[in-house]
Amino acid sequence: MMKLSTTTITQEVLIPASPAEVYEALANPKKHAAFTGTGVTGQPKVGGDFSAGDGYIYGKFLELTKGRRIVWGWSTTEWPSGYPPSKVEITLSPSKGKTKLVMVHSEVPKSQAESYRQGWIDFYWDPLVQYFEK
Repeated sequence: MMKLSTTTITQEVLIPASPAEVYEALANPKKHAAFTGTGVTGQPKVGGDFSAGDGYIYGKFLELTKGRRIVWGWSTTEWPSGYPPSKVEITLSPSKGKTKLVMVHSEVPKSQAESYRQGWIDFYWDPLVQYFEK
């Protein structure tokens, strides 16, 4: 069997809100839609399905620790054939009145890593910071 070429994207960002607020913005479909400006569906429970970006992103909630950690199985409509879903692990911790968000996105197809690396910043972290600065 051919070894699939994957990589890991790690990003860290300070969000001007509490870990509980950031957790809710990511896990709750209504709040997720509010900061991304796209259609979001989902059942925020372990094993629950979700989709974001008007259906572009889809997967399952694998782990949820309120206010601290979210883990998703994650794919997109552009996912290369034969690749299993990647894994997105988000860890939240308080930092100087803000939240330090650390994202580790593993098992990302190498051919798409650069576009996803920039996509997290453009479609998630920048809008999330702006959402809480309002």
